[in-house]
Amino acid sequence: MLCKHFALLAGLALAVMTLSMSKAYAGQVVVRKSSEPFDAFAIRDHVRELHQWKESIRFQEQIKVIQSLPVGCITVVTPYRYYHCGLNFYRPYEYKGITHFVQVDPPVQAGPQR
Repeated sequence: MLCKHFALLAGLALAVMTLSMSKAYAGQVVVRKSSEPFDAFAIRDHVRELHQWKESIRFQEQIKVIQSLPVGCITVVTPYRYYHCGLNFYRPYEYKGITHFVQVDPPVQAGPQR
C-alpha cells in the first residue's frame, strides 16, 4: 500500500516539475501608452487579411513568383493591394527586403453592405 502511494506521489511530482519547466511562447507583445492613438479593429482586419493571404497560397498547387511586373499592370487596392496584369493577378510579397510578386487567383470583390 505504501509503495502505491509513493509511486502516485512520485508521478505527481514528476508531472508538476515537467509543467513548471516547460516554456510558453507567445507572439509579439506591444506595449503602448494610453495617450497614443490605437485602432484595434484595423489591426484585427490586417491580421485577418494576412491569414486569408496565407491560406489562399497554401491551396495553390503551383506558385508562380516573379521579381518584376510586366508592363501595363494596373494597381488595385480592394479587397487588398494587388496588380492586374492582362489575364493574371499578382500580389506583392516582401522577402529579405526585396519585393517579389506572387501570382494569385482573381480576387473576389465584396458586394455592397446591407
